[in-house]
Amino acid sequence: MALPNQLCFALVIFLSIFSLSSLPTSAIFPKVNVSLPRHLSKLVENLCNGNVVENRKFCLKALSTPKAIATRDSTQLETLIMKLGAANVKATVNVYDEITKKPGSPQALKALNCCVEAYKYAILSFEMVSSELVEDPQTANYDVAVIGPEIANCEKELIDAKVKNPRLLDRNQFMKYYIEMGYEITSTLELENPNDY
Repeated sequence: MALPNQLCFALVIFLSIFSLSSLPTSAIFPKVNVSLPRHLSKLVENLCNGNVVENRKFCLKALSTPKAIATRDSTQLETLIMKLGAANVKATVNVYDEITKKPGSPQALKALNCCVEAYKYAILSFEMVSSELVEDPQTANYDVAVIGPEIANCEKELIDAKVKNPRLLDRNQFMKYYIEMGYEITSTLELENPNDY
């Protein structure tokens, strides 16, 4: 019998014995309960199910980190989102810088430089929002919202210049997701603290 056939045969026998075993599966694979406390999982769940967040899967994946799980309130979660967004922006600027160094048309170079400026503006905005959260959630909300048109203008410039780079398109899409998440949570903070500003 050939080696792959022996492995298949052994696997079939093991699975048959395992499935017919009278032992409960918990005796073989003990249950490990690592569920999140209700309020923590609800915080992320509510954010990712918000009206503005279009890509729930991205939101949940981005916020499945230990730091996100450890957040205790909307302000902490917003600060984390702004840090994640800023890290994404910085990585995106590096991608744009790398691409601008390659030969291309003057129109493409102009579009790429426009995008670099838009992303530099986004870095400042994300960093500003983190400092504004406690004092003025309404201004933080506005500062997140105004990043969107900058990225939309970047995309328009890329399309007009016929720059077709999947990495750039993906990075722009990720940016939109972080903007949506930031806008959703700052809107939540505004509602939670209506008289604080």
